[in-house]
Amino acid sequence: MRPSTARYIPSHSPSSLLRANSHSPRPPRPSTPNHRRHVTNTIEPAPAGGHLPSVATSSLLRMTREAALRAPGLRWKDEPDALRDRDHEAGEGTDGARETRKMNVYQAVRDAMGIALLKDDSALVFGEDVAFGGVFRCTMNLAEEFGRDRVFNTPLTEQGIAGFGIGLAAMGHTAIAEIQFSDYIYPAFDQLVSEAAKMRYRTGGQYDAGGLTVRAPCMSVGHGGLYHSQSPEGFFLGAAGIKVVIPRSPLQAKGLLLAAIRDPNPVVFLEPKILYRSAIEQVPTSDYELPLSRAEVLLPGDSLTLLSYGTPLYHCETALSLLRSPPPSLAHLIPASLRSAQVELIDLRTILPWDIHTVIKSVEKTRRLVIVHEAGRSGGVGSEIAAEVQKRCFLRLEAPVKRVTGWDTPVPLVFEKFYIPDAVRILDGVLETLMY
Repeated sequence: MRPSTARYIPSHSPSSLLRANSHSPRPPRPSTPNHRRHVTNTIEPAPAGGHLPSVATSSLLRMTREAALRAPGLRWKDEPDALRDRDHEAGEGTDGARETRKMNVYQAVRDAMGIALLKDDSALVFGEDVAFGGVFRCTMNLAEEFGRDRVFNTPLTEQGIAGFGIGLAAMGHTAIAEIQFSDYIYPAFDQLVSEAAKMRYRTGGQYDAGGLTVRAPCMSVGHGGLYHSQSPEGFFLGAAGIKVVIPRSPLQAKGLLLAAIRDPNPVVFLEPKILYRSAIEQVPTSDYELPLSRAEVLLPGDSLTLLSYGTPLYHCETALSLLRSPPPSLAHLIPASLRSAQVELIDLRTILPWDIHTVIKSVEKTRRLVIVHEAGRSGGVGSEIAAEVQKRCFLRLEAPVKRVTGWDTPVPLVFEKFYIPDAVRILDGVLETLMY
């Protein structure tokens, strides 16, 4: 028998510990009365959620009715006569009769689809398990409300779902398809890129798939790994003819989804799955839209442009908090002269076609750009934006464009937290760019 290679760890009985301590020097006896020290400075424990901003406490979310109704670019789509009557009865301004309700992202997505089904008799919602509410409950009770001939399940075939939606759109229907996870959108890639994106050009404008919207949950959730945490938006960058949209919050999700459903082009609408329940804000209950292909400046600044979309926006917010007020463990790494830097935070919102004007205008002002996204670096959205910015702003840049992204590996399982660009990695990128 092979001898064991296990290391022997001696046990320490109370007597052995006492013997060991008897040979060590005894500390001096305190000189205070009764030989006791009185501690006068106590450290207040951190709150349960920590001192740093999180999604739940983010200033990027609109927590009041007034803030929700003042969202930039918000366009009401109610019937003019009904709106005029309600505002007249309320005796207030244009938004006097508007109501808001606290929603999370999946409730806002459901609300948008409910409005689309209510106002458009040709609208259909379909996908795997959508008649049961979907795995994230985004279609909860829609089948009961609008009937199972308008909200129905499909076989487990992403290529079939996309092809069916293209056919419906070509016949004049409004097709709202769901791919259960964006990780499974690749079997539908040929249908979306070769057919949906090119149908208008191919037929000389006689037919198009503009009535097609494909919804899919995207980005990491903390433990989804290689088949449930991918960010495939970069694969569509070369597909002229479709649009790609990623919202950051409930109010954004509802307005952008309604705009995507009514847009004359096919749209891939990717929803960050970790925000389905964690992001909560006041959302108008009325029918409204937010503009596609228009970025939103969330925090103005003139020292650096920080550009992102979806979930990483909240990591960017945390990174900026660390920059302004670093904890003791990081304070020696952040020069005091940089803590007052005014960083301009931009939400890209529409990935394709992206808002070149807003981004270039900001970079010409700040002269520095950091791009953050969860997808891998090679061939990602950041690569295209960096190339365009370097071309248009080359003589004004004071530092190379910095990309803080996921790694060029499959999304790992237990190490998913090390894959996504967290607040510390973003802070490091911001500091490197500011000190260049």
